[in-house]
Amino acid sequence: MPKKEKNNDPLIASNRKAFHDFTVLDRYEAGIKLTGTEVKSCRARTVNMADSYVDFLGKGSEAELLNMHISPYENGGYFNHPPIRRRKLLLHKNEILKLFQQTREKGLTVVPLKMYFSGGLVKVELGLCRGKNQQDKRETLREKQVKMEVKRLVKDYR
Repeated sequence: MPKKEKNNDPLIASNRKAFHDFTVLDRYEAGIKLTGTEVKSCRARTVNMADSYVDFLGKGSEAELLNMHISPYENGGYFNHPPIRRRKLLLHKNEILKLFQQTREKGLTVVPLKMYFSGGLVKVELGLCRGKNQQDKRETLREKQVKMEVKRLVKDYR
């Protein structure tokens, strides 16, 4: 019987939309509380983080991830999870308080940037972000196009 091919890439999903809509100021690593079928769906890479964000309960006592879509596990049956639900983030108390204060005072937001496996555990990289306006988005697109042109010219020159 042929063995199943394993995907050893630790990256589960990345939030490319976040890099387009926000300027990332600081990054944090957090654990995430998942059910068994959610972890199996993560191994199948069926995660969408496009419109997800972090919300704080109480006065910064807990952090939860909202609007992240993890597709139901195909062999889950009765024990399957709802695809969109509030998922608790596992951070140190001082990190939660720091993020809570910064989001309340300065108009910043906390957005998940990527999700990956670290030693068998699912981790989420959070970014403390400031929203970009339309002009900033155009500027970053121009910069990206200039870099691509330079790469193309260097490649053609060789």
